[in-house]
Amino acid sequence: METFLNLLTSLVPAALAVFFLIAAYMATNWMFNRGTSKRRRGSVTQQILLSLIVMIGIIMIILSLPISTATKGQITSLIGIVLSAAFALSSTTFLGNALAGIMNRSIKHLQVGDFIRVQEYFGKVSDLGLFHTEIQNENRDLTTLPNLLLATNPVRVIRNSGTIISTTCSLGYDVGRKKIEACLFEAAEKAGLTDPFVYITELGDFSVVYKIHGLLADTERNITATSRLNAMVLDALHAAKIEIVSPTFMNQRQVGDTVFIPRKERSKDFIMDSAPESLIFDKAQQAETLEKKQERVVSLTENIATMKAKLKDIDNLEEKEKTKTRITKWEEMLKRTRENIKEEKERLKEKD
Repeated sequence: METFLNLLTSLVPAALAVFFLIAAYMATNWMFNRGTSKRRRGSVTQQILLSLIVMIGIIMIILSLPISTATKGQITSLIGIVLSAAFALSSTTFLGNALAGIMNRSIKHLQVGDFIRVQEYFGKVSDLGLFHTEIQNENRDLTTLPNLLLATNPVRVIRNSGTIISTTCSLGYDVGRKKIEACLFEAAEKAGLTDPFVYITELGDFSVVYKIHGLLADTERNITATSRLNAMVLDALHAAKIEIVSPTFMNQRQVGDTVFIPRKERSKDFIMDSAPESLIFDKAQQAETLEKKQERVVSLTENIATMKAKLKDIDNLEEKEKTKTRITKWEEMLKRTRENIKEEKERLKEKD
């Protein structure tokens, strides 16, 4: 009986350590979840803090167990080795992503609102983080790319000054090249592209492969522009009574004298009227707008500080009043811009 009581007495410190661990864990979890939405629960800060509480609690429990000092030292050493190994294995990727993120920010290779393509991923940049870059793809979904992926792979960035839109079609040898090129040029112009040019990329067994290119000034509409170009190529070739024989349509006329050109349609042209980019890339466009407003805040703040410094050296009363009026106007613009930024951030959070 006495031995049992001694055992219970020796386990009291460990039991207290377990109790304080559970209490601290539940209290911390309650503080984070209180008054927050489900979307914010389980944040990185909360997870890190809870993990630290658990690790400290485990060490306290081990130190309070009724075992020898040597055994306690061996257990704590083992835990330290395991944690050190885990940190060493994960630190390479962790630090690599951080350094890649700093590099992307410093050289300004990517900006919020840019269209990028890396490997099989394509979309519009909606967030540039320290460890990852978020893009919104053509399906309106958000894709998170590690910064190390962007640093170690070629990244295609669509230039804001314009990009080349192109499409390919295969046509028969029985149609003259110049006639086809004229139709393709007409299609590019109707699709809203400038400076069109045509490449003949392949002389196949059954057809010739043509590729029409054109410059698109409004890069925000690059997906729509490609669809429109395809539609206009179809319309132009069919209007000229030219059959499209992609990819291996053998011109043997085994179906009689049927010509595979649809009749002229008089219904509404949905392809030319549609512009879904504002729906597809809504978060990325909002993030781009927010970035520009934040840059405007920096510019206005610098201008106000400069004008206030000059105001001290102006002796002319009329010029001084004009400068004060200008400063007041800029301060009002700065205030409105900051309010707009706050509203944009709230709307951007709702997109997650």
